[in-house]
Amino acid sequence: MFIDKPGKVTERILFLGRRESCVYLLKGKDEYALLGGGMAYIVPEILDQLRAHEIDEGKISRIIILHSHFDHCGVVEFFKKRWPWAVVTASARARELLETPKVIETIARLNRSMIPHYGREKQSENLGLDISRITVEQTVGDGDVLRCGDLDMQVLEVPGHSSCSIAVYVPAEKALFASDAGGIPFGDRIFTAANSNFDLYQQSLQKMMQYPVEVYLAEHYGAVTGEEAHLFLKKAAVAARETRHILEASYARTEDVLKSTDEVTDILMAGTPEDFLPRAVIAMVVGQMMRFIARAAGKGKGRR
Repeated sequence: MFIDKPGKVTERILFLGRRESCVYLLKGKDEYALLGGGMAYIVPEILDQLRAHEIDEGKISRIIILHSHFDHCGVVEFFKKRWPWAVVTASARARELLETPKVIETIARLNRSMIPHYGREKQSENLGLDISRITVEQTVGDGDVLRCGDLDMQVLEVPGHSSCSIAVYVPAEKALFASDAGGIPFGDRIFTAANSNFDLYQQSLQKMMQYPVEVYLAEHYGAVTGEEAHLFLKKAAVAARETRHILEASYARTEDVLKSTDEVTDILMAGTPEDFLPRAVIAMVVGQMMRFIARAAGKGKGRR
């Protein structure tokens, strides 16, 4: 089942934020964790949802950033100020990136740009949603296990979408919090987002497929449960192969990264929902993937 509206996913997982920008609350016994960082403009919804579900915010002891892209860490500074006891956790690579002033400036600018789009100027001013720093207090790596009350959270390094991507698997729920490492779901389609390294992206899909998954938590367009969750990563792997073929075929024909980026962006944008990422953002993602394909082709390693 696809769950694309905020609310209960399971008895112990709550979907917060908005359809296009999701974060999740994992509820262990007497201790909670917020997974995902969303965008700053969803803070008012999260506050309303926490109140509506009568969440004791004092139990939220950890904020986990699954990767450091601008649309996945926008609420972190606000909630760290609100919950100073919560430990901000991410990969070592994410901490390195988030300690870079240029990265923070870009994250702040892009989050700020979405505020007027959703009519949140007044709330942003009242709540103080501008971003000045995101401090990672604990780093984790592959194989680490964090506790959330009575629940284990197993950390997986899953690079490919970004160099800093991690996923969190909760065995008791058979739940995988993968952010964008498994692609972006919308309807029956999965958008391949191998921004950083296509080879590693496909390897990470295979790695995550080794885990029994009954609840799959994405950070765009919601969660998937049941049989759809069980099959999600297999479908994502198929989508990745198909997307790679489209990229390689276009580049083999044009031998021009820019021309192929425009061409493939049009192909991949066809049929996407109205609230999907803007064309400029999709073109940026496609351009990153196309440059990887061009480099691979130049080394004689392009896959067909």
